[in-house]
Amino acid sequence: MGETKTDMQLELMQKAGHLAARCHREVASRLAPGVTTHEIDRFVERWLHKHGASAEQKGYYGYPYATCASVNNVVCHGFPDARELNSGDIVTIDFVVNYRGWLADMAWTYPIGHVRPEVKRLVQHTLHALRQAIKLVIPGTSIGDISSAIGRIARMHDYGIVTTLVGHGIGQDMHEPPEVPNDGWSGTGPMLESGMVITLEPIFTLGASGEVMLGHDGWSVLTCDGTWGAHFEHTVAVTDSGPRVLTMLPFTPGGRHKNL
Repeated sequence: MGETKTDMQLELMQKAGHLAARCHREVASRLAPGVTTHEIDRFVERWLHKHGASAEQKGYYGYPYATCASVNNVVCHGFPDARELNSGDIVTIDFVVNYRGWLADMAWTYPIGHVRPEVKRLVQHTLHALRQAIKLVIPGTSIGDISSAIGRIARMHDYGIVTTLVGHGIGQDMHEPPEVPNDGWSGTGPMLESGMVITLEPIFTLGASGEVMLGHDGWSVLTCDGTWGAHFEHTVAVTDSGPRVLTMLPFTPGGRHKNL
């Protein structure tokens, strides 16, 4: 069972989450053909430092970068590098913000230029799975209810589901209980309680198996069949008044859309 957070702790996590969302908005404006993920990584690290925060995963078990940058058939934990992104690529930028010791985790898959229709649909459906799962983050929901909802959307569109990577609790540690699998059975697993904070992160692949392997760098996770994958993640607090997405900017009339 995951730890519940106090109102003060949730506010600090909310500040970390808003920084994550703002930084992703800046990343979205910079990604284009010819840009490298190494440039994006340096930008994120500097931007967070400027705003009084830091990238939590840098140094985590020796991980050397501020972001994970996963391109095309790399579905998670990809290393930023000097390869220029091409029109038609997709790239997932994933990072954890540390603000005064409290964390928020957010990943987003960005199409670069003009992508193939089947890739565009994969990205859209994976994001839809995240949004549907968020609706279930309320007291009394079981983890299995969330996992089942994510998996059902993937099977509806014949996508593979990456089940070896999971969502998780989060707070002052990057990975806390409970684990939140991307497939499962309704009514199983721990029940959500008000004050808990979890990440939801569906990862779907164009290949139906969803099987993945570890890359030579010891971190990158690639599809076994070479097909491409999409990955979205939000940090969500369980409250009595409904899901509170900590990594989403508040809506402002006339402003930019809160969901990127």
